Amino acid sequence: MRDARSHILEVAERLFYAEGYRAVGVDRLIAEADVAKATFYRHFRTKDELLVAVLEARDARFRAWLAGRVEALAGDPRDRPLAVFDALAELFAADDFRGCAFLNTMVEVANRSHPAHEAAQRHKLRLIDYFERLLREAGVPAADALSPQLLLLIDGAIVTAVREGGPGAAARARSLAENLIATARPGRRRR
Repeated sequence: MRDARSHILEVAERLFYAEGYRAVGVDRLIAEADVAKATFYRHFRTKDELLVAVLEARDARFRAWLAGRVEALAGDPRDRPLAVFDALAELFAADDFRGCAFLNTMVEVANRSHPAHEAAQRHKLRLIDYFERLLREAGVPAADALSPQLLLLIDGAIVTAVREGGPGAAARARSLAENLIATARPGRRRR
C-alpha cells in the first residue's frame, strides 16, 4: 500500500467529491482508509486540515491535467483558449462528474475566511492566471480583463452540466467565449 497520508488523501477526496464534505465523518474516513485513528490524526489534526490538503492536491492535479489536455487538443496557441472548453466537455461527459470540487467546497463551507474556502478560491485565481497566459499567447488583447470572464463562463458551464447531466454546456460556453475573444481582437468593432 502507498504511504498512509497519500492513501487517506485519496480516500477523502473520493468520498468528499461523491458525497460532500459535511456528509462524511472522520470515523467513516478512518474506516474506509483502513487506518488506525492514531495514524489518521498523526497526518491530519482535523477534518478541515484534511479537506485543505485534498483541495491543494486536487488543484495541482487538475491544472496539470487541463494544461496537458489543452495542448493535446490545440497545437496552435491561438486555439488554446477555446480548447479549455473542449477539455471540460470531456469531464462533463464522465459518469461520475459531480461538478467542481472547489465550487462544491465553497458552497458547503460558505465562510470565506475558512481555510478550505480560501484554498478553493486560490484554485480559481490560479485558473484565471492560466487563462490570462493562454489569451496572451494567443495574441488576445486585454487578457487580464478577459480571463475572469472565461472563468465565469466555465463556472456557469459546470453548474449547468451538473443540472443537465451532460457535456452540452461546455459547447455553449465555448461559443460564448469565442464571441468574447473575437470581440477583443484588433479590428473587431464592439457593438
